[in-house]
This record gives sequence, structure tokens and C-alpha cells, in this order.
Amino acid sequence: MAQKPKKNSKSIPKSLGFEDAVSELEALVIGLESGEQSLEESLAQFERGISLARHCQQSLKTAEQKVQILMNESDGEDALVDLDADEAH
Repeated sequence: MAQKPKKNSKSIPKSLGFEDAVSELEALVIGLESGEQSLEESLAQFERGISLARHCQQSLKTAEQKVQILMNESDGEDALVDLDADEAH
């Protein structure tokens, strides 16, 4: 018989900002390193930490893609400016 899923502690809302996720992840690491939690609590915290890390990775990937798009758009504009300068001579 399959286990009934618990309230999903690994679910990270998309609205959670990168900085907030990193802060929560840092707090989880400190808590895990303290060794004061039970095994079950530690596993739940670890699972949450993995989800937060993935959320942060996705946020960084999205930001990197936006920067790349902006840089590509900027390169196109620079090329047009260079062509205009060449035509002026």
C-alpha cells in the first residue's frame, strides 16, 4: 500500500525570492550542523534544503537566460550603431 504523502514541505512557492530562499537555506544548514534535531527532523530539513537549493538554481538559470537575451539584443543594437557609423564616412 502506497504511503499517503505528507504535507509537502519541499514545495517552494514560485513567489519566494532568491535572497529569501538562500537565507532559509543557510538557516537550515546551521540547524543541521548543530546536530540537535532528531533523525526525522533532520531528514525533513534536508529535504526542504534540497528543494530550496533547486529553487535557487532555477532562479539563477532564469536570471542568466534573461541576461543572455538582453546581451543578444544589445549586440544587435551595437551592430546597427557600427553600421551607421560606417555609412557616415
